[in-house]
Amino acid sequence: MQEKLAKILFSTRLTAFLFIAFAAAMATGTFLDAGQETSPTPYTRTLIYNAWWFEAIMVFFVINFTGNIFRFRLYKKEKWATLTFHLAFIFILLGAFITRYVSFEGMMAIREGETENTFYSQKTYVTTFIDGDYVVNGVAQRRILESEVDFSARLDNDFKIETDYNNKPITIELENFIAGAEEDIIPDENGEEYLKMVEGGGSGAHNHFLKVGEVQSIHNVLFALNKPTPGAINITFQGDSLSIKSPFEGEYTTMATQARGKLEKDSIQPLALRSLYNIEGNIQVVFPKPVVKGVFDIVQKSRILKNDSDGLKLKITTGGETKTVGLLGGKGINNAFKEVEVGGLDFAFKYGSKVLELPFSIKLNDFEAERYPGTEKGYSAYSSEVTVIDEQEGNYDYKIFMNNILDHRGYRFFQSSFDPDEKGSILSVNHDYWGTLITYIGYILLYLGLMLILFVKGSRFGDLKRQLEKIKAKKAKLFAVLLLCFGLNTFSQEQHSANDGHDHLKPNKSQIDSVLKANITPKAHADEFGHLVIQDLGGRMMPVNTYASEMLRKLSKSDTYEGFDANQVFLSIQESQQLWYNVPIIYLAKKKADSIRSLIGVHKEDKYATLADFFNNRGEYKLAPYLEEAYKAQVPNGFQKEFKEADQRVNLLFNAVEGMSLKIFPIPNDDNNKWISTFDYRKNKIQIQDSLYANFIKNGFGVYLYTLNQAKQTGDFSQASKLLNAFKKTQHKYGSDVMLSDDKVHTEVLYNKYDIFKKLFSWYLYAGTLLFVLLIFQIFNDKSKALNISVTVFKWIIVGLFVLHTAGLIVRWYISGHAPWSDAYESMIYVAWATMFFGLAFGRKSDLTIASTAFVTAMILMIAHWNWMDPAIANLQPVLNSYWLMIHVAVIVASYGPFTLGMILGVVSLFLMAFTTKKNKLKMDLNIKELTIITEMALTVGLVMLTIGNFLGGMWANESWGRYWGWDPKETWALISIMVYAFVLHTRLIPGLRGRWLFNLLSIVAFASIMMTYFGVNFYLAGLHSYASGDQIVSVKFIGIAFAIVAIIGFFGYRGYAKFYKK
Repeated sequence: MQEKLAKILFSTRLTAFLFIAFAAAMATGTFLDAGQETSPTPYTRTLIYNAWWFEAIMVFFVINFTGNIFRFRLYKKEKWATLTFHLAFIFILLGAFITRYVSFEGMMAIREGETENTFYSQKTYVTTFIDGDYVVNGVAQRRILESEVDFSARLDNDFKIETDYNNKPITIELENFIAGAEEDIIPDENGEEYLKMVEGGGSGAHNHFLKVGEVQSIHNVLFALNKPTPGAINITFQGDSLSIKSPFEGEYTTMATQARGKLEKDSIQPLALRSLYNIEGNIQVVFPKPVVKGVFDIVQKSRILKNDSDGLKLKITTGGETKTVGLLGGKGINNAFKEVEVGGLDFAFKYGSKVLELPFSIKLNDFEAERYPGTEKGYSAYSSEVTVIDEQEGNYDYKIFMNNILDHRGYRFFQSSFDPDEKGSILSVNHDYWGTLITYIGYILLYLGLMLILFVKGSRFGDLKRQLEKIKAKKAKLFAVLLLCFGLNTFSQEQHSANDGHDHLKPNKSQIDSVLKANITPKAHADEFGHLVIQDLGGRMMPVNTYASEMLRKLSKSDTYEGFDANQVFLSIQESQQLWYNVPIIYLAKKKADSIRSLIGVHKEDKYATLADFFNNRGEYKLAPYLEEAYKAQVPNGFQKEFKEADQRVNLLFNAVEGMSLKIFPIPNDDNNKWISTFDYRKNKIQIQDSLYANFIKNGFGVYLYTLNQAKQTGDFSQASKLLNAFKKTQHKYGSDVMLSDDKVHTEVLYNKYDIFKKLFSWYLYAGTLLFVLLIFQIFNDKSKALNISVTVFKWIIVGLFVLHTAGLIVRWYISGHAPWSDAYESMIYVAWATMFFGLAFGRKSDLTIASTAFVTAMILMIAHWNWMDPAIANLQPVLNSYWLMIHVAVIVASYGPFTLGMILGVVSLFLMAFTTKKNKLKMDLNIKELTIITEMALTVGLVMLTIGNFLGGMWANESWGRYWGWDPKETWALISIMVYAFVLHTRLIPGLRGRWLFNLLSIVAFASIMMTYFGVNFYLAGLHSYASGDQIVSVKFIGIAFAIVAIIGFFGYRGYAKFYKK
């Protein structure tokens, strides 16, 4: 029995089952949290991540890995690579258990100048004190109960305590949990009369309840209800009427109608309900409803307001009596105890975080928030300068900022957030010394083991390389391969038709275009204008050419307008502002935007609308009534999404037409290096000490436009060019701290001009497809010298395209100043590069691999240039401003390359199986074996890189956020992919699953996990990496079709495999 149990526990079949079970459980957890603000939630923690059965899977992993060490004698020298790899996962899982059950973390909020030695726990608790008349040695006895809880509004929360006090039975049971709760007055004839006041402020809304006949102080201002008090804001309640008499001046705004009124000093006037009172400039208060007679209770808070607290209703039963008590609390909250007397015993309850004490203190000396140039909320970094006060180890100063944590006596402090007034810091605190140490030992063993697997001769990867050489030796000539027919759908672009003049008050498109053509600036001078440096709304410094190109692309989904390039269009907008109100350039999606077309009054066939179309004759914005709801929606529907996109295009063009976007003038000596436009200067009345420069800002660009107009008539643009040079000189003089060098400006303009990544798509496609065709002809005429030379030429053409691809990435790195894989577009072009890199690496032994990879690389680049990806270079988020971006992201995203290669080679192998005949079986068998070996090698390299990249991400998270794992969907799906591909590779070792057909099919199916890791998390799930949640880039129908195609290929591949290869 013992031997039989050992065979089960230490079998490769159990290993495979655990891989799939673990992956399925994690995937379920991420899907259950889809649509939530973050992940994981209490719901998924309770059901999955903290569930006993989930931890049991990890326990069985440890048992299985440990048993396999002895079963397969991995301790032998020639198997040390595999041993190291298995030991690594054992250490990582042991570290995870220590972190789960021993470590703790929380949050510390601290204001400048204050000293703190406590913080709030991340976990939440229900704490109960029970007091009665039980005395021991003259000391009254108290029973203290502390229960860790993790309630969720989506769960049927089960919480019940059965205890006693001096043998007196007590039952405490959860009656109701309310997510997003507040305390309010519930009408009750037996209650007392209160007036509810909602005070607004930077930290959110706060409720106050003014009792009839009492006075209350709010921020040192007295409020009195039916109790006349000198110096107080006196509110009088009589019958159904309310009046107010204030010793201060003020004003109020009725929220429903936005009607404004004045609060006169020392004057009795009616109190306006549901109106925002602004009193003395520092008190903002709303009276939402009349005086209510009732009792306090916990209720659901309005979803419009920020929900900081949750609510509990506990039912207490003892001594034949039952009472209910309501509690407010939650994560990061430590409210006072709420007391209630039940059955002769005194109970005190509290719900929320525990207060944990540090063995030392932290003093916040200064908090500093740095911004990108010219922005108000575009934070580039933020930091806390603190002093560690420790009697045992001495005091010292330290600066905490993103990716630079304070580590002291096992406690790690990292910059989490800050107060709205930037006078206080919020630090996350973590204590996990042993868990982190053991996990890091596992990481080191993991990196070592994975490297050994790739480079040690006795490893599986070494065996694959030897097998590949043997197959190469067996082949008489290059490769026998059958024609693969890929049906490429051509995307037909709807041609823009001229406006038919349905609105006879405005000029039609042909009239507009003729005026534009007659007045357009010549391309040569527009290019000069394009080299001028501008500051965008995000604070990024760029040439006007970049801004104009991005603006035109976002407006019209095109790089030109009627043959005019972006520089000419942007300059024309500055010259002919009124004309551009009537240019049909704002793109409206086909069918999706029909509701917008109907609303603004354009034909359903029209692909473009004008700026004027979005406003009525009174100048009112037609989309305005629909935008508030669209922008508030956490996950906008298709209708709301189209309205948001249309609104963004309208604002982009409006800002350009009004001159708001032309921020070419630096403000001298500005701390935030802000640049402004002439519009900003005039509207905001910005003070410039240098009167000559102030006049230049006010009139300089107008003079340039006048000079430009004169130049177009004479053909001499020298004076206009001199003015452009004057703009450039003032930029260098007053904005030198952020001014771009001439080299960088020229490089970025050239990068925009050649748009290399967009062109590489078609070049890779043509080269890869033609190489396929040549290889097919070579099969039937392998002695043709011309064919052999042609194959070699196209291989080198693809190598040349790869070199060009590499150069493009380097140039983008130089322009942006950060590694080119920090957003969706950049990571796509990097994945394409990595795919081609590994295709060339493995293609040294297989021309078919090079052709397949070039085709896939073309597809990836095509996807990168679909409309939902923005190729614009943007500023980095603070957390990404780290060397970890180059290490973690580079490795993990590059791993998608070999996985993509494995997928396409799996498809090719199944096609070869499907088209095998008796005549070509021998050649096909050699090719299938060769491609299968290359696929396994590619998947092995991909798995090594993905595993290393994922756990490097854990190290980055530990350096940035103080914890190396948190079940965020991105890291979870990366782990799921590791489990899936580990299963695929293990099938080559499991009896009954070793066939080449199944392996190649799984190499295709497994790629779905990579697609989910890369796209699905970012666009569908909640979490730290979900930067485009709600943008459905792939429909369920598309997924269904993809799986159907794979199933068909698999079916026909299996027919051939079963007939000719299955033993």
